[in-house]
Amino acid sequence: MFDFAIVGGGIVGLSTGMALYERYPNAKVLVIEKEKQLAEHQTGHNSGVIHSGIYYKPGSFKARFARQGSQSMTRFCQEHDIEHDICGKVIVATNQEELPLLENLYNRGLENELAIQKIGPDELKEIEPHVRGVGAIRVPMAGIVNYRQVSEKFGEIIRERGGEIQLGTKVEKIHENDDGVVIETDKDTHRARVVINCAGLHSDRVAKSTGYQTDMKIVPFRGEYFKLKPEKRYLVKNLIYPVPNPNFPFLGVHFTRMIGGEVDAGPNAVLSFKREGYKKTDFSARDFSEVMRYGGFWKLASKFMKEGLEEMYRSVSKARFVESLQQLIPEITADDLVPGPAGVRAQALKHDGGLVDDFHIILGKKSVHVCNAPSPAATASIEIGKEVVSRIPAQEHLKAAAIIS
Repeated sequence: MFDFAIVGGGIVGLSTGMALYERYPNAKVLVIEKEKQLAEHQTGHNSGVIHSGIYYKPGSFKARFARQGSQSMTRFCQEHDIEHDICGKVIVATNQEELPLLENLYNRGLENELAIQKIGPDELKEIEPHVRGVGAIRVPMAGIVNYRQVSEKFGEIIRERGGEIQLGTKVEKIHENDDGVVIETDKDTHRARVVINCAGLHSDRVAKSTGYQTDMKIVPFRGEYFKLKPEKRYLVKNLIYPVPNPNFPFLGVHFTRMIGGEVDAGPNAVLSFKREGYKKTDFSARDFSEVMRYGGFWKLASKFMKEGLEEMYRSVSKARFVESLQQLIPEITADDLVPGPAGVRAQALKHDGGLVDDFHIILGKKSVHVCNAPSPAATASIEIGKEVVSRIPAQEHLKAAAIIS
């Protein structure tokens, strides 16, 4: 019997495994991952940015965990010799109308206790010579890293401390009882005192299989990228973001220098017809029908109809995508871009059409369910892991006292 079983081998599940061993060094921990390798979905398809927390509501988990997480992630990379770069980023107002929005964002950053600076066009040119803007915010604590490498190190640490990671194993049903949980997979059955659901794109389904109704559903949004051709990478020094639309829950297309030197441009944000749908042609009848039957989605769609249609247009029109990028770097042309990767964001959506804005954790009798952990979850993963462990039902913490000694 295991003390703790974690469903999901992405960066949040693995950071939770590390946090368990920090608190309970002698625990028996099992990580169950349905893919044949770790960090295969959201973690392995994200932009690799170490976020600062500037965008998020002051006092929220996202704001606090991103700020603390950028520091703990940087320390972890330094301690384990993982390549990273705290290169900073600029958030750029491209016209006078965006300056009030930039000012609001700057004030939010100050509320979130970030050491940021407002800069003018001349200073912006010194940092990013090819960017056009009337003003910007410099965010020096933002950086880049390969989160798949981070996740692999997390997994290595779990194994070194005695944990077991079972790959290629799909959880099918979880039963809670007074003595713990029984986890049925497509290969075998496991018993544990506590199960922790970090299943990302499938977290709502895992919670439901355990017997919990979450009043939300994961709706997948695909983010599509282009890459700059190698000879055009000089146009981007580090990280360049637009001022986000405050009425739309995504950050807009931007430029990201990756570890290794590549430069990604994007993403847009379109409904994915499959929870793990990284290509436009990917389709799952189950996933698609769930979204189409969900009233919360149609309420969201009606609220953001104009923005949603624009995102869809960018998905099918490279020319329109390029126009968006030219708002930041006028020199960019369609010939400078080649198709890049895509990621899928697991966004929790409530029945009333409201997006779940913050990280969301649900407690069961013998279970903890991380039911909303989109960006900046990778940045904040170490802090989220600590928080999840602190949420383990109190009676189980008392039983776990014996594990410490």
